[in-house]
Amino acid sequence: MWRDRSDEPAVLTEYRPSSGQEFWSEHWGHHGVEELLAIARRSPLTTLITRALPKSGVILEAGCGTGQYVLLLRELGWRVAGADQVVEPLVKCRRLAPAPLAAMKLEELAIRDGALAGYVSLGAVEHDERGPDAILVEARRTLAPGGILVLSVPYVNGVRRLAAPWLRRRNWAVRSQGGKFYQFVFTRRELRAALARHGFSPLSSAPYDPARLLRKALPGRLARRLAPTPAGPGNSGNSRGTHPPTGSGPRARALNLARRLLYTEPALRLLGHMLLVVARKT
Repeated sequence: MWRDRSDEPAVLTEYRPSSGQEFWSEHWGHHGVEELLAIARRSPLTTLITRALPKSGVILEAGCGTGQYVLLLRELGWRVAGADQVVEPLVKCRRLAPAPLAAMKLEELAIRDGALAGYVSLGAVEHDERGPDAILVEARRTLAPGGILVLSVPYVNGVRRLAAPWLRRRNWAVRSQGGKFYQFVFTRRELRAALARHGFSPLSSAPYDPARLLRKALPGRLARRLAPTPAGPGNSGNSRGTHPPTGSGPRARALNLARRLLYTEPALRLLGHMLLVVARKT
């Protein structure tokens, strides 16, 4: 089990009844590429990514899954390739578009030293039970000097921090019943420390996806209406995912207010499901 350099275990370690290659094949089997591409087009995450990436050079999305961000970023003009160690989602993506994709382990990339201008990894490094270090070593090797790393991991937000004792008990109960390691959940400090160990200088960090918890708790229709409107290049939404007015009636005004509150800094720190960090190879 991975520990940080203070020899303390990661704040939260999650277990699932099943994990590994079969788990991911089944996981991606439930999502169509078109569906995920449509979500990426309207997600505030897209703005965070596109603002960070260099305008020229080759970009790799490591752990690309079904490749929706490879396709979207290529549409927007970037030279992007994707890599994932699970083959099935890559095949699904290639059926939709002839994107450059390869099956590779993220800690053993078949890419020459310094070949990349940017490296994107969204929700991948947390799934290595040994910790993020081997993947970060390989990310640094493949990036050119000054190259940009865009990395996201599950975030110890305010709710998770308050619920940490209960979450630990629940996860250890799953483990004791034969559950398999699923992922680590990081604090900002833990993630920044891991990046610093491998020669990355953080430039910015931002929680995102604050509606994840609400989507589980609220009725489906209401949860969908709280979802973000389109964001990204050519859209007026900002990097926090705030939303323009979408109606004038009392219900529309209430929903617009709820969206704006949900994407304020305090709400993101309290509820943000993921944390995105942008860093430069030093």
